[in-house]
Parts: sequence; structure tokens; C-alpha cells
Amino acid sequence: MNRKLLVSALALLAASTMDGCGAPGAPQPPSLHLPLPVENLSAVRIGDSVRLAWTMPTRTTDHVPLKHPVTANICRAVGTGSCVNIAKLTVPPAAAGVYTDALPPDLAQSPDRLLRYEVASLNHAGKSAGPSNAAYSAAGAAPPALTGLTWQLRPDGVLLGWTPASQQEKTVMFRIERQLLTAPATDQGHASALGPSAPPAAQTLVVHGRDDADPGHAVDTSIVFNQRYRYVMERVAALKSDGHAVEIQGSPSDPIEVATKDTFAPAVPQGLVAVADTAGAAIDLSWTPDSDSDLAAYHVYRRDVQAALPVQPIASLKGESSFRDMAVQPEHTYAYSVSAVDQSGNESKPSAEVEETLHRP
Repeated sequence: MNRKLLVSALALLAASTMDGCGAPGAPQPPSLHLPLPVENLSAVRIGDSVRLAWTMPTRTTDHVPLKHPVTANICRAVGTGSCVNIAKLTVPPAAAGVYTDALPPDLAQSPDRLLRYEVASLNHAGKSAGPSNAAYSAAGAAPPALTGLTWQLRPDGVLLGWTPASQQEKTVMFRIERQLLTAPATDQGHASALGPSAPPAAQTLVVHGRDDADPGHAVDTSIVFNQRYRYVMERVAALKSDGHAVEIQGSPSDPIEVATKDTFAPAVPQGLVAVADTAGAAIDLSWTPDSDSDLAAYHVYRRDVQAALPVQPIASLKGESSFRDMAVQPEHTYAYSVSAVDQSGNESKPSAEVEETLHRP
């Protein structure tokens, strides 16, 4: 091959290499390693502090995984003012960020004003891809701390009592946080008429106040008997400012534990009737069924009036509201009564006696 042909071949080879799959692309700008913005910032005002919570990002805006702790810059705005930096934290990627903003005296007292919080995730150079979502709270006086929480078990539920506030600047509601400490048994744990047989382990109940009045008591009618609960209560003021609904919670009460042991007897059976069946040599009894949801049995009692014998139990019925007494003698008068028994073994007082005589056919 002569020299000209060799040079031409090399030129064609070089050109084809530059145009093929191995050709380098256009140069890319260097990554700024900007963490993605926080998306779930929340704010809760309790007493004179605002608790902020969020989740740190895991990647940069270039979709590069973050490997080192990230600086979180926290700012606070009052009303429509600018967001002023109040704290910086270093938090690992994907970790839960938490910060408690202890409000200065001018924000912990009246007047009520809207507070806005934002968190910015910064790179090593202090640059951010933008602030988080805004989380709102409120400045102003918090409702008084709830003190003196007590309890009393009643047939209709747990009566909670507390020390009423002498003065309240705001209309408040009373939030009850209830935690179930024992799991209801699946076979014999029974629900009262007060609630379901298997309530959620944690529930929030709300009692609404009227104007500025503090009732000092509330009844939790959704408990289940024979369980243990923990209660915590707080006063909560609900506010609306600049189109945002926010709350100010007072300091919560000390927790109390409540044992809901069922010691309450069912209602006394009513409407007992005795009818003699002469041909069948028996006396038939019937009564109005008991409405208690945890009814377990009826006990039937009999007294031989002629023989002046004491009252004796003659039957235990699993829910049936009638009984046929065939152990009777002709020309004897009998007095009958019925009691109700619940699943905890509590027995009601006996019903009023009714008398019936079995005559000979």
C-alpha cells in the first residue's frame, strides 16, 4: 500500500471512531450536591414551646444518595414577616429531625399571631435547593395546664375530674388521650354497652367547652370493662389566622391509670309472670329479657309458701327468659323470683316475687 492510501485509511478510521458509540458526549455541569427539600415539616404548640418534626432527605437534586449528615437551617416568621433563622442542626439522611422552639416572652403571651416555620437542607457550601413546606403554629397565651386529674368508675363509664380553671382567656376544648394497657381477651373479654369489644390501643377523645366555662368533669362512655387504661388530658385552644387553622395546647396533666373492673350488677329482671298448667302438672314462668349486653345467665328462685320453706335456687338459665317448673306438688302455692348474672359474675337483686298455686286436675 502506498503512502497516500495509508494516510487516507487512517483518516477514515479516526473519523468512524469519533462518530461511533464510543464517542464522548457533551460535557456535564458539576453537581452542586444540593439536598432535596424537606416535604413533611409539622409544628405543634404545647405550653410556651413549639415542637417541630420532619424527615431528612435521602438524595440530592441530582438523585445522588446522601452519605453524610446534612445541615438543617430552621427559620420562624411572625405573621406575614420574613422567616428569620433561629437554629441550625446536623442530621443524618433519612433521620427524623426534631427541634423545640422555646418561644420568647413576647410570643408566649397575647396577642395571638400566626407563626410560620420552614426548614432548609444545606449542602457543604451552605446552599439550599429551597425551603421545606411551611408549618404553622400560633403565638399568644396558652390555656392553663390541666391539674388534679382524678377518676371514678361508674356503670356508664369512667368519670374524669380535674381542677377547673378560674379564668380562661380563650374558649377551649378538652382533649383526652387514652391508651389501652391491656388487650381484651378474644374469648371471654366482653364489651359493655359502653363501647366495642376490641377498641384501638390509643384513642383521642374531645370534650368541647361552652363559651369560657370549664366543666371540671367529663365521662368516657366508650370504655370496656375489665381493662386498664392510661389517661392524659390537656386544654386546647383552636384559632384561625390568615386562613390557617392552628391550635395552642396547654401543658398536659400528669397521667393516671384506671382499672375498669366490672363490679356493677345487671338490672333486676322485670315482668315476671307465673302460670299454672294443671294438665301438665307444672308452673310456667316468663319475664322480660334483660337488655344488658354482658348478660350471662338468669337464676330462678322458688319458695314453698305452704311449707314455709326458705327460698331455694332451682335453675340457672343461659339467657332464656322462661322456665317450666315441673317439680311442684298439687294444692301447693309457690313464690318465684328471678335474678340476672353478668359475665363477671355480678348478680342483680332478685325480682319481685310472684305467687301461683297448682291445683289438681
